Amino acid sequence: MQICSTPFVPLGRTQATALGYADLPIAVVAHPFASHSRDKLRKLADECTASVLKLIREAQPAAESVTKAAARIATIDVEDDADAVNRLFRERRWTDGFPVVAPTRERVQRMLRCTPRDARDVVAVIPPGFGPATVELIAINAVMAGCEPEYMPVLIAAVEAAADPKFNLQAIQATTNSAGVWLIVNGPVAKRLGMNAGINCLGNGNWANATLGRALRLALQNAGGALPGDMDQATQGQPGKYSFCCAENEDASPWEPLHVERGYTAVQSTVTVVGASGTLNMNMHSKDDELLRSIADTMAHPSSNDYWFGGAPWIILSPEHADVLKSLGLRKEDVRRELWERSKMPANRFSARERVRIQSVRRDELGEIALDSLIPISPKVEGIGIIVAGGPGTHSVYVPSFGATNAVTREVIWAG
Repeated sequence: MQICSTPFVPLGRTQATALGYADLPIAVVAHPFASHSRDKLRKLADECTASVLKLIREAQPAAESVTKAAARIATIDVEDDADAVNRLFRERRWTDGFPVVAPTRERVQRMLRCTPRDARDVVAVIPPGFGPATVELIAINAVMAGCEPEYMPVLIAAVEAAADPKFNLQAIQATTNSAGVWLIVNGPVAKRLGMNAGINCLGNGNWANATLGRALRLALQNAGGALPGDMDQATQGQPGKYSFCCAENEDASPWEPLHVERGYTAVQSTVTVVGASGTLNMNMHSKDDELLRSIADTMAHPSSNDYWFGGAPWIILSPEHADVLKSLGLRKEDVRRELWERSKMPANRFSARERVRIQSVRRDELGEIALDSLIPISPKVEGIGIIVAGGPGTHSVYVPSFGATNAVTREVIWAG
């Protein structure tokens, strides 16, 4: 049995069907309920309880769940016309709203030649629909997004990373939040693919950045069934759900790069996935300790999921800001600790209801919360991620996380 509020019934039904339980009963709670009085909420709870009891009494033996086999992808005959291909993909909801490149057998085979893995290998099972993301399915979505064949090893590693339970892809794909998947590339692969780590690295203009981010999103959508209005319930969403990808500007960083910090060697190549809620530009001209204060003040806002869950936010430092902090004698771990301490927020800055939520979720970590309690943005200092990226200018970027997520890194494995 499921319990869903009214707008989430389609999500509950679609996910149950995807898991092989199309007839799973749903007890429905009227929505919205955040603005109701306690008496009204009590009445709604009583009605839901009665519905649950009724469904239990009427329950039939559950059918066996259907296990999805990793079958080869079927081919479809369509006229050799870009408009016809895109009409088909729009009708079947296989695209993200932008035009796609037709994934012909020849194009998919070119993709597959750039990975040592068999086409039928299941790289991961993708929630919320729990469809198998085979190497072949990833290649198809890579073609659709416009990827070059040599991008395949990066994309496979990204899918593996996103499916790690620590990343919590189930929640990210189905949440009402604006969460998207940000892909960070490190190591020699970034230059090999001509990725942008400098000027406008989060923006338009670079083929590898744009198509890799898009291909990952398409693969997660099409394998996981996370279609807007079905299982993707984002209230507004964000542009990063089309494509969100960059490389770290390792040459301009005064510190070790992200992948070395995470235990890989400098000559290895990696991808890191982050559950990001968006980006916020920070234009700061400070040349001293005030720079840290400005960043920490930007991080501390009461509507942040990171404070509710105890999250994992990120800072993209421009090379100029990184050099300022380095000139102050700060290592990356020093910057991280300072930001963690300075971004602690007094509980009285949150509304009464948000304090209840924080208390409920983080009780084991924080104990009882008083109005003057200081709430850290993440449970540990290490929860704050830092990379150096971008070009000249006194701009850095704050990337709040989804909250209930942790970044995951995987190595890129090349063919041969």
